[in-house]
Amino acid sequence: MTNVTFTIKQIAHILGGQTEGNPNTVIDKITKIDAGEKGGLAFLIDKKFESYIYTTQASAVIVKEDFVPVKKLSCVLIRIANPQEAFVKLLQFYDNLKPQKLGISKGAHIAKTTKIGTGVYIGEGVVVGENVVIGDHVKIYPLCYIGDNVRIGDNTMLYAGVKIYDNCLIGADCILQSGAVIGGDGFGFMPDQNFVYEKIPQLGNVIIEDNVEIGSNACVDRATFSSTIIRKGVKIDNLTQVAHNCEIGENTVIAACCGIAGSVRIGKNCIFAGQVGIKDHVVIGDRVMVGSQAGIHRNVKSGQRVIGSPALPVEKGLKALGSIQYIPELIDRVNELEKKLK
Repeated sequence: MTNVTFTIKQIAHILGGQTEGNPNTVIDKITKIDAGEKGGLAFLIDKKFESYIYTTQASAVIVKEDFVPVKKLSCVLIRIANPQEAFVKLLQFYDNLKPQKLGISKGAHIAKTTKIGTGVYIGEGVVVGENVVIGDHVKIYPLCYIGDNVRIGDNTMLYAGVKIYDNCLIGADCILQSGAVIGGDGFGFMPDQNFVYEKIPQLGNVIIEDNVEIGSNACVDRATFSSTIIRKGVKIDNLTQVAHNCEIGENTVIAACCGIAGSVRIGKNCIFAGQVGIKDHVVIGDRVMVGSQAGIHRNVKSGQRVIGSPALPVEKGLKALGSIQYIPELIDRVNELEKKLK
């Protein structure tokens, strides 16, 4: 939010809020409420940070509409029904103000059979294969690779170094962060009697529906002969592995460093914390919440919350995790009892 200024009155109009204080105060940055600086706009979203509003150097603070100060304030207020939603809306607004890249670099290698929409950006060192279709307003940053027969929907962004293998389908309004690999071979090998592993050809593809985000260095493997499917609205964080033949349901969120083995089915609106591991062929229902570092070895019903490895319902899982610290003491007590019995 640099080099762009707005008045408090303008920001309140954008967010649909009410000002309290000088509406002509000028804002040129977003800042933290616990520090702040002149010209900065801070947010009071969590009540535990309320004490900072009385000491912040920020010029203005967005607060909930029913906020009642208990001390004198030096900052201007913008009162909003939902400050958290306002925070996201304002960041999106400023993000849209950034200069937009357009045009096709002379340093890109694009097959003659490629079809390219309007308002597209293709950067240096991009390689595009045969019979690719690129929609309108797509942005492909430098050093990306797009294999033959790939389809990319409108408004999708591929950041530097993204690799999309042959025949994969990417929807509209998607974001693929740097280093993501879509459509690499699934981990398929068959050992013979001498334990020499023969590669099983992976002939399928990956289908990513609309409004999906894939994090940096995440991998989604192609299916053996059908499709690995990421449904619309899914968000996958950095360094996550989605193996061949998986299907992830709409609006499911998967945090960093998760590992999902082959042929897993995950339902809609699930939330996975970081470093979760899921065994192959497991079926997970809708609205499931999984704690960090959980290991899921069997099916999980819709609506369940699980934690631990092996994963247990959260109440049992927390007890099991909490009891681990007592194991050394219990072993010592058992050893003492055995000595006495002898």
